Amino acid sequence: MGILIDKKTRLLVQGITGSVGSFQTKQMLDFGTNVVAGVTPGKGGSKFNGVPVFNSVAEAVDAEKPNASVIFVPPKFAADAIYEACDSGIGLIVCITEGIPVHDMMRVCAYLEKSSCMLIGPNCPGITTPGVSKTGIMPNPIHRPGNVGLVSRSGTLTYEIIDLLSKGGIGQSTSVGIGGDPIAGTSFVEILRLFEEDPETHAVVMVGEIGGTAEQDAIDLIKQMSKPVIAYVVGVSAPPGKTMGHAGAIVSSGGGTALEKIQAFERAGITVGRSPDDIVRILKNMQ
Repeated sequence: MGILIDKKTRLLVQGITGSVGSFQTKQMLDFGTNVVAGVTPGKGGSKFNGVPVFNSVAEAVDAEKPNASVIFVPPKFAADAIYEACDSGIGLIVCITEGIPVHDMMRVCAYLEKSSCMLIGPNCPGITTPGVSKTGIMPNPIHRPGNVGLVSRSGTLTYEIIDLLSKGGIGQSTSVGIGGDPIAGTSFVEILRLFEEDPETHAVVMVGEIGGTAEQDAIDLIKQMSKPVIAYVVGVSAPPGKTMGHAGAIVSSGGGTALEKIQAFERAGITVGRSPDDIVRILKNMQ
């Protein structure tokens, strides 16, 4: 069930002994995620909650054969952590770190184009498949197994919508936070394609926000999908030129407003929710 992660996912945590990494690793273990290794330079040979810690990704891959990695390292080291995971043959990399310089991410994305690695993030909450696995920081209690996929640029709004869906009796196949930075590893289009191919996903919620054109770039694909997509765009009242929350959420004088995105969806015949509660109502009416 779901996309990207499953019971066969063997997760490596880069930055496992840091304050955030250690807390979130415990949460992932409690969720049932198969965390097989961690990396903190200088702490190789130790263990965290029973998980072996290594000095490098290469050592961890050689010993424990992880096939996915989640990164909790400071911004100035994050690009190198992504390179290290990619060079070690890890196919799925989830970077939680926020505040990575744009120029670093431009180089990272150019590098990854030459590989078979998929990067989710940075500055994202990661991936959760309820009842199966979690790679990231989404709160454990809010999820419910089901057939609605969710892909979002927002962080905390993702949690709010998942919680409302679950409380409304609507379970999720997988929830994916792609991050809201100007340069991201994965787009709406790539995740929507995976949901379209997933037999356990029957409908998709797509959560956008102000800044850029990532939402409009997905319209042509959505029009071709066999599954209903409900779009929601946050930031209708955001003033032009003001950053809202993070570097990607900024409206320039040339575009990127929530209203422009909503109007583009509506012109294409795509259902648009006006609030998180409205998304739940629309999905219930589809059942």
